[in-house]
Amino acid sequence: MEIKQLETRAKQIRSTILETIHHAGAGHIGGPLSAVDVLNYLYFKEMNIDSKDGRKENRDRFILSKGHSAIALYTVLAYRGFLPMEELTTFDALNSRLQGHPDMTLLPGLDMSTGSLGQGLSAGLGMALGAKAQNASFRTYCMIGDGESQEGQIWEAADVASKYGVDNLVCIVDNNRLQQFGWSDDQVTRNAPLEDPSDRWKAFGWHVISIDGHCYDSLDQAFKEARETKGKPTVIIANTIKGKGVSFMEGAYLWHSKVPTQEELQLALTELETEGMEG
Repeated sequence: MEIKQLETRAKQIRSTILETIHHAGAGHIGGPLSAVDVLNYLYFKEMNIDSKDGRKENRDRFILSKGHSAIALYTVLAYRGFLPMEELTTFDALNSRLQGHPDMTLLPGLDMSTGSLGQGLSAGLGMALGAKAQNASFRTYCMIGDGESQEGQIWEAADVASKYGVDNLVCIVDNNRLQQFGWSDDQVTRNAPLEDPSDRWKAFGWHVISIDGHCYDSLDQAFKEARETKGKPTVIIANTIKGKGVSFMEGAYLWHSKVPTQEELQLALTELETEGMEG
């Protein structure tokens, strides 16, 4: 898929996320919108996956450690053909396969049930070590949040991954620099206290790539560099904007998990230049 196609698809994905949250009357918006471009790139260009066989043994693995952004993953999976588009209307409903956090026992195409923050990288490390032990060729990708990076388990996993040189593991930090209630030490700008996490990851022995997480050329180069890096795991620090794509949502922590009104939805869809799922 060409970059122009990815950019167009990203607008469609963002529109569908907003429509789905509006229809469900619940869910997260800010974090899913910041993660769209990375997920779009992974599922449509980077990963070896098969929508007809979500459990294929040698498939690449993906873990959304920041599981509260599940609607972004479900939407990308729907566009990729893992589930019917119309099933998105069941998001967060009783007995739906699409719960507020991913459940791998319900939906093929999910490699881990997530939601308890901080745990995803450890699971990804286990998968990567398993691939090494079996001489398997699949790669493992794990997306974590910058707020989630306050969890100590993230750094325990980072330490062990470096020790064993798991170069088939790629961690992507969705570095949107906002968490649910902003940052308690800075009530004006609400910026994250750690301006650039690169040095911390380097100190743990990882190969670090810092990029604009909304630029597909940069994503293309970063994942290529990750594949070519040997002897150590790679972390891609994707510098993103929470609420990306909708001006009144961008950088506003109040849109972490707020349902748009009908008027707000229409304004957002107009900005995204698409009618989304129903268009």
